[in-house]
Amino acid sequence: MSYFVYILYSSGTDAYYKGQTSDIKERLHRHNWGKEKATKFGVPWNLVWFTEKPTRGEALLLE
Repeated sequence: MSYFVYILYSSGTDAYYKGQTSDIKERLHRHNWGKEKATKFGVPWNLVWFTEKPTRGEALLLE
């Protein structure tokens, strides 16, 4: 299984958020539906960058 490290941007709050996940599409959906406590006040979030890593450990190190 591979993992993704990503950066989101909220123009409403002019803020960036970084994270890691194994399912980037689902994670972005959760951020934009207010399901994540850390990002619920910045909706909508736009994906500005991501990269894929082969292990969660590598993704966590990069994050």
